Amino acid sequence: MDIFAHGLWTAAIATGVNRKIARPLRVGWAVFFGVFPDLFAFGPPIAMTLWLRLTGQLGPLPPGRHMPFRELAWQLYHFSHSLVVFAAVFGFVWILARRPVLEMLGWALHILIDIPSHSLRFFATPFLWPLSNYSVDGIPWSNRWYMLINYSALVIVYLLLWRTSRRPASQ
Repeated sequence: MDIFAHGLWTAAIATGVNRKIARPLRVGWAVFFGVFPDLFAFGPPIAMTLWLRLTGQLGPLPPGRHMPFRELAWQLYHFSHSLVVFAAVFGFVWILARRPVLEMLGWALHILIDIPSHSLRFFATPFLWPLSNYSVDGIPWSNRWYMLINYSALVIVYLLLWRTSRRPASQ
């Protein structure tokens, strides 16, 4: 799924959860963790490419080559899109904070959404890495009909959140 939709889904879920729990989630932090896997995987390669272009060290790319640091992105993608890595980091932070940092679940949500929305042809989600290289051959999120359904669902969810937030509290 695209990074913008990840942020919107995470914000919607965190907002909905906040209506049900006593200690509210910090929605901004949940959204950060919801987009973190892609920022981690693609941020450094994009920054490096931009730097090389701005400094004149990288000329036009040959046809068919779009990301000079694709291998770096792929390695970082393994770390950031693994439920195994997420669980280890979540557990470590839990120990340090002496409580579960529930906003970090946005990271797990990102991975779970990506599993069925990436195909084997383009950044399949290595959700069991480093234990296994197994990936699901999902429906690419870049398909127009998928995007239409995804963003339509987001509009519906946000309308429902807005509508239910305007109701007076029952007494």
